[in-house]
Formats: sequence, structure tokens, C-alpha cells
Amino acid sequence: MNLNPTKNDLPLESRKKIVELLQARLADCADLQSQAKQAHWNVKGGNFIALHKLFDEIYEEVGEFVDEIAERGIELGGTMHGTARAIAAKTSLPEYPLEIKAWSDHVSAMSDALAVFGKLARSAIDEAAKLGDADTADLFTEVSRGIDKKLWMVEAHLQGN
Repeated sequence: MNLNPTKNDLPLESRKKIVELLQARLADCADLQSQAKQAHWNVKGGNFIALHKLFDEIYEEVGEFVDEIAERGIELGGTMHGTARAIAAKTSLPEYPLEIKAWSDHVSAMSDALAVFGKLARSAIDEAAKLGDADTADLFTEVSRGIDKKLWMVEAHLQGN
């Protein structure tokens, strides 16, 4: 991987590994964003309006994470790949079930996707720290906190019954 020139003082080999890490999580994060919109569009049932709004909030917040992750890769000299085809080829998330409609099925599918991505974000914190990049570790800490909060909000729809 060739990086663009930068005066960033992280060692070149560390930057290469961090950009690869950022690219992998970018694919996952962009996939998660599209899954949230899929749920937003297609949810049906008694909890429709609350979930319709919640899934849209997830879409918006995850979109901010997509941008932050991509920009961090660029800051380190990388070229980030964010097209639909690039994302589909690299995502680690399971495929979102396209034919579901019931609110409970969307809650289950969205909570699964959030949980998988949250675990990947926490792993990225550790990996970035091992590579000596506290800034990227901090970015993924912010992402992890946000994802965990959204997971709590989604899961709450199935709890307390």
C-alpha cells in the first residue's frame, strides 16, 4: 500500500496498518448505515413510528462515524474506498434480511448488526493502541460508545415485556 505524503509523525509502517484497519471498519460502518436505512424504510407494526425514527437516528449518527473514520484514514495518508461495491466486498457484517417487515424482526436484525459492529469497534481500539495511534483509538472509543447507546435503545424495544 502506498500512502500519500504527510508530515504526520506516526511511523510509516504503523500508518499503513492503521489505514488498513480504518478501511476495514469503514466498510463495516457504511454497511451498518445502509442496514439502518433498510430497517427505517421497511419496518411495520405497532411500534412503527418509534422505530422508524430510531432507525433514522441510527442512520444519521452512523453516517457521522463513516465520515470520521474515512477522514482519519485520509489524514494518515491513505486513500479510502467508500463506494457501494467497495463496501460490499469488504464488510464483515452479516447480510441484513431484506424481506422482513415486522418491527420485532427489524429490532432483532438491527441489534445483531449493532452488536457485531460494536465488537469490531472495540477490537479496533485495542489494535490502534498497539500500533501507537492514540488518536485512532480515541476515535474508535467514541464510535463504540455511540454504537453501544444505539444498541441499548434498539434492544429496549424487546425488553420489559
